[in-house]
Amino acid sequence: MRAIVVRRFGGPEVLESVEVPVPEPGPGQVRIRVAAAAVNPVDLATRAGILTEAGIVPPREVLGLGWDVAGVVEAGSGFRVGDAVIGLRDRIATPLGAYAEQIVLDASAVALAPAGVPLVSAATLPLNALTAAQALDLVETTGTLLVTGAAGAVGGHAVALAHARKLRVVAVASEADEARVREFGADEFVPRGPALGDRVRALVPGGVDAALDTALLGLEALEAVRGGGEFVAFAAGAAPLPLRGIRVRSVWIRADGPRLAELAKLAEEGVLPLRVAGVLPLAEAARAHDQLAAGGLRGRLVLTP
Repeated sequence: MRAIVVRRFGGPEVLESVEVPVPEPGPGQVRIRVAAAAVNPVDLATRAGILTEAGIVPPREVLGLGWDVAGVVEAGSGFRVGDAVIGLRDRIATPLGAYAEQIVLDASAVALAPAGVPLVSAATLPLNALTAAQALDLVETTGTLLVTGAAGAVGGHAVALAHARKLRVVAVASEADEARVREFGADEFVPRGPALGDRVRALVPGGVDAALDTALLGLEALEAVRGGGEFVAFAAGAAPLPLRGIRVRSVWIRADGPRLAELAKLAEEGVLPLRVAGVLPLAEAARAHDQLAAGGLRGRLVLTP
């Protein structure tokens, strides 16, 4: 089968299409014929060697790319052959990822795909929705929540999930995205820009109870949080100091099949927005990386074998 791998770090040109043996599932695993694999910023960081330099990914001769997968079960346990499924590969330092024609995952990392949703769209769900859900699990507030990067893939899911929890959501995004994030469930909107803390506090006197900083604004977002509040960071090294007694935590994504099944149900019901920015063949993974790096996308690019 064909797969996209990295043997050296660099720009999109280092992505290689290689022929590899079809992987065989072991106990408690399932093999999926890939229908679609989403392209995420973490893939670009892995390819460039940023995660290895940061000590997150150990040095390897070959690294596979791709966390998100949607496809059809071909073999293994826990699911029936022919089931349409979605799954998350959360171990980055493996020689095969979702950028491939087939992938083996632990059955515990897989869930049935949302019914009535094209697999290309379903492939955008696992990493981004699980990250948003697990970040929300880190906060205890039942009051006001700030979400930066609210128009992004993770931020959009965070707004929708927080709205479903009956939180008062203050969304930060570009002015052009205000209507979109309000559709996700934002109660208040603040355009991104300077003096964020002051502008949020004009809407929420004293500051919000908690913040999910998906845009990695750091101290700028922390200024919007009340003393003793909560703050969740979304990248290594992005967590600010816990000033004013604010509890600062980082979310570290993990595969979770049962939780993914819950999120798939929300996608079926239209609660979670599944946004595809474009679809490219697997052989054009380098082009997808170029497009993602250029910015301006709303939703995720998806590769299809």
